[in-house]
Amino acid sequence: MGRLFGTDGVRGIANAELTPELAFKLGKSGAHVLSKDKARPVVLIGKDTRLSGDMLEDALSAGILAVGGNVIKVGVLPTPAIAYLVRAYKADAGVVISASHNPFEYNGIKFFNRDGFKLDDEIEDEIEDIILRDIDVNSHITGDKLGRCLEADDDALDRYADFLKSTLDVDIKGRKLVLDCANGAAYRIAEKVYSELGADITVIGNEPNGVNINDACGSTHPEKLQEEVIRQGAFLGMAYDGDADRLIAVDEQGRII
Repeated sequence: MGRLFGTDGVRGIANAELTPELAFKLGKSGAHVLSKDKARPVVLIGKDTRLSGDMLEDALSAGILAVGGNVIKVGVLPTPAIAYLVRAYKADAGVVISASHNPFEYNGIKFFNRDGFKLDDEIEDEIEDIILRDIDVNSHITGDKLGRCLEADDDALDRYADFLKSTLDVDIKGRKLVLDCANGAAYRIAEKVYSELGADITVIGNEPNGVNINDACGSTHPEKLQEEVIRQGAFLGMAYDGDADRLIAVDEQGRII
């Protein structure tokens, strides 16, 4: 069997290649490897809007709980939010459940370390080795050693929005902007941030239904954004991908920058 981890985590068609059984094993082995020196590691989990996200989140969480780890579920948020919130919540690891710009039937699982960075290849190899060799890392964990799901101590979305707003050093009050959220992870946070900064915003691709993520919208299909920018006479347009870790920008003439 080849490597489970690709260039950006473990990806595949949900429930065919990326199964709940594999997600469970990734939760167990990932929490074990990332927190060897801690009896009760805390793992923060976020996801995009794919239908399969709930299934994989629950399976992954069960694996983490089985090795005595605790889980904080922060819901639908961009990948960079998880990288930030791992540090903000002082978690021991973070996980994003997303397949980025790919169609909805795909999904993925990507780990972050406690500093919010993608795992080194050596750590991914160690996690993979446990899974492929079917090493049991939780047989001794029973009773009160099992983990539990924790409540976030405040609203993760608000916390990340406040951080994003603090990074802006220009005044955009009254600026006409168009945002295409790809029916993905940016669908709440993008509108919240730019409206609270005082911009005059129009939002498209912000009605996720579990299957329409990246569907003729977002950074892989900027045509609707280009048309809307011209129609609105906007200053700028921005199209995110499914997990909102990249974007395509469009100028006032509808040209891709």
